[in-house]
Amino acid sequence: MSKKVQEVPETGLEAVNDKLSSTVEKVQQNKKIIMICTLVVIAVAVLVIAYFYFLRTPAIQSQNEKIGAADLQLALGNDSVATAQYMTIADDGSYDAGNRAALQAAILLYQQGKYEDALKYAEKYSVQEDVIGAGAQSLKGDCLVNLDRLDDAVKAYKDAVKTSDKNPAYTPFFLMKLARVYAAQGNHKDEAAAYETIVAEYPLYGQQHGVDVEKLWERAKLEAGE
Repeated sequence: MSKKVQEVPETGLEAVNDKLSSTVEKVQQNKKIIMICTLVVIAVAVLVIAYFYFLRTPAIQSQNEKIGAADLQLALGNDSVATAQYMTIADDGSYDAGNRAALQAAILLYQQGKYEDALKYAEKYSVQEDVIGAGAQSLKGDCLVNLDRLDDAVKAYKDAVKTSDKNPAYTPFFLMKLARVYAAQGNHKDEAAAYETIVAEYPLYGQQHGVDVEKLWERAKLEAGE
């Protein structure tokens, strides 16, 4: 008769030890995972710091130096030199200097009657602030008017009105430009509406600038058959 080996039941202490061993193994595995994740985070942080200190910061400094040189040429009255420098900065760079250079180039090119080029650089400018941003959009409208693109000019002036956010010094000025484009289009209904907004919301504008806005409004209403 063969003898059967009886299995000895695991004691409570041994069961606890087994569970502890399993837990330790899991903890060790988790430590490895945590260590790998930590190393990855550190590596990314090092790359970000390196980008800012060794690439981005020097690039910003270089752009600032270039636009400073362009500003100096402009202050000295060398507009053509300054224009070329601003255009180069706007074409080659980014950051705040590149953005401002685009607007400066647009202004100078517009003053030189180069409306296509002025529009190109005005469109490069990224609106970051309500007053300057609205002015940049109005400049786009001015370029478009000179290029006889009146529908696009209407949109640009509307953007300027919206961006200026009811600024009493600028919003009615942009509305006046918008009204004049509507008049040129023969759209006297919208022209009258623009003048009406000025009269209702900016009643002091006409007096401050020597413009009889109410008279313009009445004329536009007559033209519109109202």
